[in-house]
Amino acid sequence: MAEKIASVELGNGGPRVGVQGLGCMGMSWAYGPGSDAAQTRGTLERALELGVTLYDTADVYGAGENEKLIAPFIQAHRDEVVLATKFAIITDPSDPYKRGIRNDRPYIRQAIEASLERLGVETIDLYYMHRRDVHVPIEETVGAMAELITEGKVKHLGLSEVTGEELRAAHAVHPIAAVQSEWSLFSRDVEAGVVPAAAELGVGFVPYSPLGRGFLTGSFVSADKELTEDDFRRTQPRFTGDNAAANAELLAPVREIAEARGVTPGQVALAWVQQQAELRGLAVVPIPGTRRAARVTENTAATFLRLTAEELSRLDPIASRVAGDRYADMAFTSAGRE
Repeated sequence: MAEKIASVELGNGGPRVGVQGLGCMGMSWAYGPGSDAAQTRGTLERALELGVTLYDTADVYGAGENEKLIAPFIQAHRDEVVLATKFAIITDPSDPYKRGIRNDRPYIRQAIEASLERLGVETIDLYYMHRRDVHVPIEETVGAMAELITEGKVKHLGLSEVTGEELRAAHAVHPIAAVQSEWSLFSRDVEAGVVPAAAELGVGFVPYSPLGRGFLTGSFVSADKELTEDDFRRTQPRFTGDNAAANAELLAPVREIAEARGVTPGQVALAWVQQQAELRGLAVVPIPGTRRAARVTENTAATFLRLTAEELSRLDPIASRVAGDRYADMAFTSAGRE
């Protein structure tokens, strides 16, 4: 029987959650054909058995379908789970990868009502601004989000892909429980500004794609050669062509440490992220995504793996050598504005 993971307060005054959460996006969107309802429910239930209590979705994932997919599980365990969803990204129905951003108050009011209906709940535990519209002052956006707390529709506020200065400006309007951005052995740009700001302010950090969208586990090497046409990773520069080949070579120390410790490369990558909490003085709750219950068991086991100083030093240079950006267009990321 696998051991239940520990829990932590996600930011000063934030919700108490398992030290690892579950990203639900890939269950129905972005990574090729989605899983069926029964498989999804089994994976979600297994995660809860292991102490995973933070479940992360967004209104843009499958145009609301991801929220609907996890809704029965959320409703069945409403008092046991912390539900996180997001607003701000709008898509073109004819091209789901063509994106726009809205942070204005009327849109926030519209978005929260739609998410509450799809999820079948009265309150969202953690409501994120998914991306920043630089044309709307962040103080106005957070002010509108704070109204939702007063109305009982939201319990805690979060921000995704913001800079350190944007986080400080937002936090001055209303306490922010968590900031979510990509953070992994392959993606460490957040360490320049937003991680120190979060630590300073007592804001929790929720790393998404802590496994490099599966690349760090070795599940694929070249997105354009191995993944289906509808897989989002085919649009990301670091996973295709010469970049992918070069980046695959960077994984040697991950594999070597995994073999020496009798664990998987994915567990080494997750342990590295989990250990950043202690190294940087803030709550860190990564949200690896998976469709399989067995993978949840593997991922949560990484919370009990402690890397040595020597192992950390071997892993440290990887990110600086990665070829290719996180996205083809970095304008919507914190790194694109730092």
